[in-house]
Amino acid sequence: MTLSEKEILSKRNYSRSEKVLSNEIGEYVKQIFSPVQGKSIETQIDEMVEDFSQAFLIADSTNTNIEIEAIIKNFGDSKIPAQPTNFESYFQSLNENVVAHSIHTSAPQFIGHMTSALPAFVRPLAKLMTAMNQNAVKIETAKALSFYEREALAMMHRQIYNLSDVFYTQHIQNNQSTLGILVSGGTTANITALWCARNRSLGANNEFLGIEKEGFNAALNFYGYKGSVVIGSELMHFSFDKAADLMGISTKNLIRVPVDSNNRVNIKVLRQAVADCHAQNLHIIAIVGVAGTTDSGSVDPLEEIAEIAQENNIHFHVDAAWGGPMIFSRKHQRKLAGIEKADSVTIDGHKQLYLPMGIGMVFFRDPHIASSIEKQASYTMRKGSFDLGKRSLEGSRPGMALFLHAGLKLIGLNGYEFLIDEGIRKTQYMAAIISAMSEFELLAEPDTNLLIYRYIPEQFREEITKKQLSEEDNQLINSFNERLQKMQRKIGKTFISRTTKTTICLDKEIPVIAMRAVIANPLTTEADIDVVLNDQIQIASEISIRY
Repeated sequence: MTLSEKEILSKRNYSRSEKVLSNEIGEYVKQIFSPVQGKSIETQIDEMVEDFSQAFLIADSTNTNIEIEAIIKNFGDSKIPAQPTNFESYFQSLNENVVAHSIHTSAPQFIGHMTSALPAFVRPLAKLMTAMNQNAVKIETAKALSFYEREALAMMHRQIYNLSDVFYTQHIQNNQSTLGILVSGGTTANITALWCARNRSLGANNEFLGIEKEGFNAALNFYGYKGSVVIGSELMHFSFDKAADLMGISTKNLIRVPVDSNNRVNIKVLRQAVADCHAQNLHIIAIVGVAGTTDSGSVDPLEEIAEIAQENNIHFHVDAAWGGPMIFSRKHQRKLAGIEKADSVTIDGHKQLYLPMGIGMVFFRDPHIASSIEKQASYTMRKGSFDLGKRSLEGSRPGMALFLHAGLKLIGLNGYEFLIDEGIRKTQYMAAIISAMSEFELLAEPDTNLLIYRYIPEQFREEITKKQLSEEDNQLINSFNERLQKMQRKIGKTFISRTTKTTICLDKEIPVIAMRAVIANPLTTEADIDVVLNDQIQIASEISIRY
């Protein structure tokens, strides 16, 4: 079959128009990638984004009061446009539909979550990191950044473990040593710690190739165990549920030990749990201590947990994602006594190191334990190389070490000490204010700069004083606090999050809905705290009319 002359002409015209269009798109795409100076697309976008950023950062509210349903309506398009969108209209739409209705986590009266204002050097560094586009997994795609990252991790390791000069000289840039691993967050850090603990404790010997090559069931059978568990506080972060699932031990074998009235793990019950596991011939992969629970900020008695772990030759991991930076404070670091005895420690950079989202760290007392999870590939992460990816769960990842290194150098020991001390001081101020006000009940004395309390409607205040609340009373107060927190969030002027804790009522454990304040933002003042509490009192008065 041959094409008619008309069809041939039509096809030629179509090809010619496609070629013109292709050239136009080609030039446009080249311009997008071009690093040229002057009034380039990048420069124009920079100016727009800078304006959006500044407007976002100086906003005094925590949120807009637009309904979620209204936001959803703006994001229902599933088709990629055939032609490039005009960048000015695109970024304007981004500002109006996303930036405008995002949470102002740096606002001084946003004191409900573990996110905060960032130091000024972060934003320029973010642009540099993106421009460099290093892949920290491999020396061939990171080079100098690899050693820069190892140096930053060594500085943090020394602050936790404080080992000798000789130790750090030997291990800081030794490709056989791993002082720490930089990951995307605390969840991955906790998973990595337990992965190392499992592989080390069920490793190879002359008769067995180890869990990595033989598998979990074969390892348990070889070592004569009936099963495997992880033990820690009932307030362990839910990342340990993820770890238990991924490692194949199941969440039912994540043994959660009750806490005392101060939300710290009950040492007597913990010790008994270890004994019970031994009696049942269960392998204990790790005992987890928490330094700053997500719910209340409480710190487990790490010294005593370390003693139990050492007596039983069990890996001791400390989840210090929140409270770990107290190591910088001479006044408060005693609360972390025993952390230096941990086999592994998690710290989150995006919490109290005041770095952007995407920086978690796990540190190891033994610089060789991470060799138990080492992997190689012929095209990357070769044995004996400095490739950081060979001993980490994550593969490709950006050069987030730029932020960590800069924070440690530009804020320094004294700067971080000031930030930690101020956060705890302002939290103690808030606790004292709450304790003095009949409208509120403090639910726990704060260990760190995280505080839980609740609003008490007027009709229950006398019963609170006499400690005569019934279970039904507590349920009504729970309902009131949930409504109060939701209304405060919806209005968007100030913000406090909420959680649930257990309390004893007439010899029975019952859930209590608690307001959860996080005082980490250096911009938050005592006056801001007063505004947040007064805002809750005002909103509560409006609820009580309909209560």
